[in-house]
Amino acid sequence: MPQRPALPHLPPEDRERSPYTGWTRAHWEAAADRMLAAVDPYRSPGRALIDLPGPRPSWSGPRSDGLEGFARTFLLAALRVAGAGGADPHGLLERYADGLAAGTRSPTRERDLADGDRESWPLITDRGQAMVEAATIANALRITRPWLWDRLPEPVRERVGDWLAGALHRTPNDNNWVLFPVAVGGFLAEAGRHTEAAGAAVERGLAAIDRWYLGDGWYTDGRPRAFDHYNGWALHLYPVLHAHLARDPALLARHGDRLAAHLADQARLFGADGAPVHQGRSLSYRFAAAAPLWAGALTGRTPLSPGTTRRLASGALRYFLDRGALGPDGLLELGWHGPYPPLVQPYSGPASPYWAASGFLGLLLPADHPVWTAVEQPGPAETADAVRAVRGPGWLIQSTAADGLVRLHNHGSDDQPADRVDPDDPLYAAFAHSTATGPTVGGPDNRFALLVAGAATERGRITPLGTGTGWAASAHRPRAGGTDLPGATVTSVTLAHGAEEVRAHLVTGAPAGSVAWQGGWPVAGAEVRTHRQDPSDAPARAAAGPPVARAQADQALATELQGVHGFTAAAVEQPPGGTAFGPRAAVPVLTGAVGDGPALFVCTARLTGLVPPPPPFGALYLRVATDGDGARLDVTWPDGTGHQVLLRPGEVTVTGTAPATARRG
Repeated sequence: MPQRPALPHLPPEDRERSPYTGWTRAHWEAAADRMLAAVDPYRSPGRALIDLPGPRPSWSGPRSDGLEGFARTFLLAALRVAGAGGADPHGLLERYADGLAAGTRSPTRERDLADGDRESWPLITDRGQAMVEAATIANALRITRPWLWDRLPEPVRERVGDWLAGALHRTPNDNNWVLFPVAVGGFLAEAGRHTEAAGAAVERGLAAIDRWYLGDGWYTDGRPRAFDHYNGWALHLYPVLHAHLARDPALLARHGDRLAAHLADQARLFGADGAPVHQGRSLSYRFAAAAPLWAGALTGRTPLSPGTTRRLASGALRYFLDRGALGPDGLLELGWHGPYPPLVQPYSGPASPYWAASGFLGLLLPADHPVWTAVEQPGPAETADAVRAVRGPGWLIQSTAADGLVRLHNHGSDDQPADRVDPDDPLYAAFAHSTATGPTVGGPDNRFALLVAGAATERGRITPLGTGTGWAASAHRPRAGGTDLPGATVTSVTLAHGAEEVRAHLVTGAPAGSVAWQGGWPVAGAEVRTHRQDPSDAPARAAAGPPVARAQADQALATELQGVHGFTAAAVEQPPGGTAFGPRAAVPVLTGAVGDGPALFVCTARLTGLVPPPPPFGALYLRVATDGDGARLDVTWPDGTGHQVLLRPGEVTVTGTAPATARRG
């Protein structure tokens, strides 16, 4: 996609110290300064609110959105000033000191605001957005305490402390929100205010997240299987930052070790172009994905070298700023590159993207720290082809060094609540995500569905069946019209090696005559090209070869699906609206009929940034056999290694590269 200069008056690139990104600490400081200057025109007269323009308010209302603008940019200012040892030539802290005084003078519920009141903050309520922003304000105050809090007049300190203390007594949502009272309590305890309640809130919040820790550096975010970027920018960041600021070595050892384990996987979720994997909610937070990288360096709890840490973090920041994340007025916009409304959740308002401020955490490290002085080193996606199984989320991370793409195959994250099954969210329910693709609106991309009475089924709740070297598997009960198809189960496995993928689905209990529908990778850009080879077009199917669908976007990204078993037709769909990566999108699709009894559907897939793409699947050998209610796959990869897979309803056994068996619970 065409790129525009990210920021005016940037320092010159330093390709000796930063051979991959060209960016140094000075570039981070310039980006922070530009972002902070851009919000100044939108401050209320008393500076308590920052009311940014946007297409609509969040569901919390305009007053809450104004508080969000204040809080999230305050954190950015705090990191900028604290990172400079308190130097504040632009008077940032004075602006926020004024806002603290004005916003806490008469806090009230939004519905009770007096006419003409343009400053008062909303009260902190049960599960209210003000609790989130209170945590951000508390962290900013804690970071800048010598230069701001300690210099505030005592009446202002008392009012701010009392307002913040509301977070200690109100009920958060039962997810990462339990950590917001931890941030507030950590600050108030240090400031000597509401100390008993503050200490209790810290203990309560840290104990709560232990319920969700699955080991190996991964939490689920409250719901049974909710895995996304909140692992890094909330569930790890908040406890590690608290332990660091509290100078609590035991707590830092506990949560720092968890962070280090997480970073071993998270580092693999960045492409060579700097993009994080496009998966999960709140993606408008963009380069907040760098926050856990910096937290590892800040605390010494990281498996990454200083040069790799900076390369990944700077790569993420530059990726977004080079692609229009800042509008012409310098404001962060709701979207991915630029604005993209389908990406935005209803809880997000115009200032929500400034959660990205946490991505500037590295400024707390001094300029002579190795993370700033070391020569950049490549990220994992740039060093060698790799396929990494991640047990907790049920993921398979596949990356290729030649094009720097990262693909995430999903067999365990659905974000479904425990007490019901909601409609699928493609940012969780899809079988695959990547650093170069995003979902279309209502399209078939990376879905496997059954067409029953003209409607496509949804995946619903995912049951992980295991992961191993080069594979991940799951089962689900396909849903139509908000209910499970009676007796139907889809048992799925993804195999990956190099740039190649094999996707297999065993369908049992589905109505005869249903149509199986496999979507591939959605490539998007200003222009797309498509091609299909469909045996149904030929008089003699046997002479036509397997069904194949291909698409290419902007001479930069190509994809292909090729049927191996069960699929009889190919097409390329072009859903309207494109994706977050471009205005036009193309998605390869394969279809096949479900007969009486079990039905097996197998295809090969590929997403590549090498254009023109290399010959498809040239040295991949795949043999399929069905047996009763199950099936067997034998796969030989181009380097001679292989997998043998046995599928039965709710059960997948994989041998070869990594013998393993998993059964449905």
